[in-house]
Amino acid sequence: MPNTAISIDDYEAISKLIQHYIDGAVAGRGELMKPAFHQDATIYGYVGPDLFAGPIQGLYDWNDENGPAKEMQSKITHIDVVGTAASVRLESDNWTGHRFTDFFNLLKIDGKWQVMNKVFHLHD
Repeated sequence: MPNTAISIDDYEAISKLIQHYIDGAVAGRGELMKPAFHQDATIYGYVGPDLFAGPIQGLYDWNDENGPAKEMQSKITHIDVVGTAASVRLESDNWTGHRFTDFFNLLKIDGKWQVMNKVFHLHD
């Protein structure tokens, strides 16, 4: 299989995109997250025994209700890009006392990266 080089610009654009998500979490404002996500994006994960699933608006609403996470620390631990598809792993600690591992699936649409889906794990 040929090894195809990926533009550094794609990694930079993806990192900046995920920063919208982080900034929204820190501020406790879902509207700040919206530029990262496609309008039809979805979210899936468990909060305790309950499946949190559906349109990404559920994330925005939860974030608004949860409030600012000013002490949160986040780090992108992996970005994988193949053509117009990408995945990102983000570790976030102390999101108002919670630790999350997020997996984002992205698609490059009309030259712009957008998160299409977020799957998360809420650590005990």
